[in-house]
Amino acid sequence: MKKSKSKTTDLGELEKILAYTFSDRSLLERALTHRSWAHEQVAPGNEGEARRLHNEALEFIGDSVLGLVVADYLFLSYPNATEGELSRMKHRLVSAQSLAKASKRLTLGEYLRVGRGEEKSGGRGKRALLADVMEAVLAAIFLDSGLTAATDFIHHALGEELESVDPEAAAAADYKTLLQERLQADHQSTPQYAVIETTGPPHRRTFHVELSWDGGSVRAEERTIKAAETKAAYLALEKIDGRKQ
Repeated sequence: MKKSKSKTTDLGELEKILAYTFSDRSLLERALTHRSWAHEQVAPGNEGEARRLHNEALEFIGDSVLGLVVADYLFLSYPNATEGELSRMKHRLVSAQSLAKASKRLTLGEYLRVGRGEEKSGGRGKRALLADVMEAVLAAIFLDSGLTAATDFIHHALGEELESVDPEAAAAADYKTLLQERLQADHQSTPQYAVIETTGPPHRRTFHVELSWDGGSVRAEERTIKAAETKAAYLALEKIDGRKQ
């Protein structure tokens, strides 16, 4: 069997990189464990035991903590920003792209425990896995020490992104791009947009657009097709975020 390249045995060094020392290091070990590795350690069909080893439940917690801390940071940093600007900045900061970039800076991929198949396919360098382990490590810190420690970690890990985000840049962000990035991170197919109805006189058209993806669908209406698609993408992101809470 090919020897794993994981540096999980050097967790003391990783704690220095994270700027956090765990009281319960088993939380960090679980955060760094991908489901592919966990399933190799248990008897076939023992899904329950595997779930206790891998980090998917921690990702769920980390996603919620991240959203809360980033929303609080943006609210305090930009008191005059509109709800739309705050939402766009938040979506950009918590996107898989931003999380994977931060994860790479922290070298989390080098410590990730993955199964043989994932190892051979370069799993520890995949954007989705890097984003997931980032959320899992955040959750581990939250469970180990609470919200203050988790907040400090987010400021440490996402410092570059937090400093560079601003309402003007957020206004230029495309909700359709953000939605596509989110779905790609979840290994889902490209979202589909369709004009299902056009109402009103020729000089005052209203376009009704339906957006569908693997996990659901939403509808939106605006005066132009582009605006309707953008609004639908925004609603889809809100729906996806709400489902994860």
